Amino acid sequence: MENKKSMELFSNAPVSQAVFKNALPAMAAMLMVLVYNLADTFFIGQTHDALQVAAVSLATPVFLIFMAVGTMFGIGGTSVISRAMGEGRIEYAKKVCSFCMWGCVIVGVVMSACMLIFIDSILSLVGASADTWNMAKTYLVIVVCCGPFVLISNCYSNVVRTEGESAKAMMGTLIGNLLNVVLDPILILGFGWNIAGAAIATVIGNVIGAGYYIAYFVRGKSSLSISLKDFTVKNKVASAVLAIGVPAALGSVLMSVSQIIINSQMAEYGDMAIAAMGVAMKVVTITGMVCMGLGQGIQPILGYCVGAKLWDRFKKVLRFSLVFAFLLSVVLTGICYLFTNQIVSAFLTDTTAFEYAVQFARILLTTSFLFGVFYVLTNALQAMGAGAAALVINVSRQGIIFIPALFILKAVMGMTGLVWAQPVADVVSLVIAYVLYVNTSKKMANQ
Repeated sequence: MENKKSMELFSNAPVSQAVFKNALPAMAAMLMVLVYNLADTFFIGQTHDALQVAAVSLATPVFLIFMAVGTMFGIGGTSVISRAMGEGRIEYAKKVCSFCMWGCVIVGVVMSACMLIFIDSILSLVGASADTWNMAKTYLVIVVCCGPFVLISNCYSNVVRTEGESAKAMMGTLIGNLLNVVLDPILILGFGWNIAGAAIATVIGNVIGAGYYIAYFVRGKSSLSISLKDFTVKNKVASAVLAIGVPAALGSVLMSVSQIIINSQMAEYGDMAIAAMGVAMKVVTITGMVCMGLGQGIQPILGYCVGAKLWDRFKKVLRFSLVFAFLLSVVLTGICYLFTNQIVSAFLTDTTAFEYAVQFARILLTTSFLFGVFYVLTNALQAMGAGAAALVINVSRQGIIFIPALFILKAVMGMTGLVWAQPVADVVSLVIAYVLYVNTSKKMANQ
C-alpha cells in the first residue's frame, strides 16, 4: 500500500508537490553531506594549524573516490530501478537492488586493500610535502578502512528514493553525517587526537549510515531486496546499472582527480595555497551540493515517467525543476559571495591562506549560479537512460575541458589560472549538457 502511494506521487500528484516531496529531503541529505564535509576541515581549523587543514585538503579527494564509486551503483541503480518500476517489473528491480548492494561490498573491499597497499605512492601523487605527509597518511589509512560502508551509504541514499521514500533516504545520510559532526569536536579537540580524530569520526559516521540502509531492507518494509539470492549480473542487470552509473561516477572520480592535479600544481606556491584552495572549494560546494541534491531528487520521478511513457508529465516536471533550480542556485551563490570572508574565517586563521582562499572562492563563485540547471539536465539524461550523453558531460566537465584548462590558464595567468579553469569548464559543460538533452529528447519523442 505504501509503495502504491509512492508511485501515485510519481504519476499523478501535482508537479510542484511531487518535486518538492522527493527533492527537498534529497537536498537536505546533500546539505548534511556538505556539513559533514565541512566539519572535518572546520574543527581541524580550530587547532589553528594550517598544515593540518592542508593535509585534510590533500587527503579528501582520494577519499571522495569511494563516494564516487558508491554513486556509480546508486545513480545507475536509481535510473534502472525507477524505469523498471514505471514498467511494472518489480522482480527485475529487486535483482538490480541486490546487485548494487553486493557490488558495493566487493568493490569496496578491493578499493580499500589497493589504497592501503599503495598509500605512499598516492601521497606522492597528491603533492604531500614533508610537513603534511604524516598527517595526510594518518587520515587516509584510517578512513579507507571503511570503504565498503562508504559505498553502501552513498549508493542507497539514492536507491531508496526510487520507492518514493525520499524521507527514509535522507535519514540514513542524516544519521551518519550528524554523528560525524557530533564526534568531530569530541575526538579532534576534546581528546586532542587532531587529524586522526577527524578520520575516526568519519569512519563511525559512514558505518552507522550504511547500517541504517541495511536495516531498512532487512526489516522487510521495502519492495526491493538486498538478499544474496536475488544477486545476479545476468539479464542486463550489471550492464544496465553500469551504463548509467559509470558516467555518473566518472564525473565524480574526475572531480577527485582534478582536485589532486590542482593540489599538485598548487604545491609550488606553498602549503598555504593548498589549504586556501581546499577551503575555497568548500565555499562553492555549498551551492553545488544542494543543487546536486535537487537533481538526484527528481531523477526517480523522471525515470518513472520514462518507464511509464508519461512524456507530458516528464516535460512539466523538468520545466518546473529547471526554474526552481536556477532561482535556488542564484540565491545560494549570492549568499556565499556576500559572506565569503566569514565562511573562510571559520576554517583559516593564517593571514596568507585567508587572503588566498577569499580570492579563490570569489573566482569559483562566478559560475556557481549555473549549477542548478546543470544538475537538473544531467539527471534528466540519466533518468532517460542516456548513458553515452551522461558520459560525454561528465568527462567534459572534469576531464576533457577542465584538465587542459588547468595547464593552459596556469601558463597564462599563474596561480589564479588554476582557479579560473573551473568556471571555464562550468560554462562549456552546461552548453554541452543542453545540446545533448535536446538531441536525446528528440530521439525519445520519435520512438
